[in-house]
Amino acid sequence: MSKVLVINPILYTAENNRIPQVDSIKDTMIYTMCQGFREAGHEVTLIAAEDYRPRREESYPFPVLWFHTVWRSLFQPRCFPYMPALRRFLKEHTEYDMIVSSEVFATWSYTAARLCPEKTIIWHELAAHNNMLHRIPSRIWYQVVARLMMRKAKVVPRSEAAASFIRQFMPLVTKETIDHGVNLAKFPLPDARDKAEQFVVVSQLIARKQVDRTIESFGGFVKQGNTGYRLCIIGQGEEEVRLKSLVRNLGLEKQVVFYGQMSHAELMPIVARSKALLVSTRKDNNMVSIVESIALGTPIVTTPVPYNAAYIRREELGIVEDGWGAEALIQIVNQNERYVDNCVQYRKQLSSVACAERFFALR
Repeated sequence: MSKVLVINPILYTAENNRIPQVDSIKDTMIYTMCQGFREAGHEVTLIAAEDYRPRREESYPFPVLWFHTVWRSLFQPRCFPYMPALRRFLKEHTEYDMIVSSEVFATWSYTAARLCPEKTIIWHELAAHNNMLHRIPSRIWYQVVARLMMRKAKVVPRSEAAASFIRQFMPLVTKETIDHGVNLAKFPLPDARDKAEQFVVVSQLIARKQVDRTIESFGGFVKQGNTGYRLCIIGQGEEEVRLKSLVRNLGLEKQVVFYGQMSHAELMPIVARSKALLVSTRKDNNMVSIVESIALGTPIVTTPVPYNAAYIRREELGIVEDGWGAEALIQIVNQNERYVDNCVQYRKQLSSVACAERFFALR
């Protein structure tokens, strides 16, 4: 049994500096990963930023430490928080066998890499420069700070795209990538025969997710005689009113259902029964919704933008196509059983326990 410290201050995505408050963090990616370490037989502790503490008190099966952030106008908590107490914590707590820190472009990863380089693994997701202040801080960080002052820490990329990017700056980048894991115990083993005549979107309803393009493509699919199908849209956001107006204008009120925000327990049966998860995003990294859909045996129709797209294409877990439309939906329906079988075979690799064990194999 080993002792693992996970440093992941940003628990979920905030589109602006007003970080949304949540009731629980138990649906977040990093919580699931910590559970994976625990179920693999290790002691795990999570460090997160106080800004992301849920508004309701909840209990966890492992320690979760909430660190205060400072100088927020410069170190914005939504993308680049600074937790000065971390340095003292790492100096005082030397009992950890491995430190998993998220992202190279991060103050906390810098602290871990400087104080504990032999123990630190940086789990890196970004495959392009951060857009903060026109990318200037990001370029300086990777070219100077990462290249010269963090080079002794090992980097595990979360995707092939992230690996290609970070190898430009860091020497100890593993060949193997580790994606976000899922707790397979919470994801029932799927059956292709249970699929309904429906597709699903699980997304914030914001402009960059381009849910309007998904609705328009679905409209084209319906016009080709597929009137029995429906599109389930799960999520909320500032685009909701406009999207509902688009549905009315296209005459799809009977085929498109808006469910609003749902918990994992509520949305999983809908995703599991769908023919495919539909993704039209123009900007994203690894998408947890894609990983969870595959675990439920539901194939993906996506643009090449999400970093998950590389293995979706390679393993034939769905369709990856720039500007996909009605024809892609017809194809995913006609070959659904094959795509579902591929997802079922691949889902074992997405287990949070398997992902946790791969970190130890890469030490």
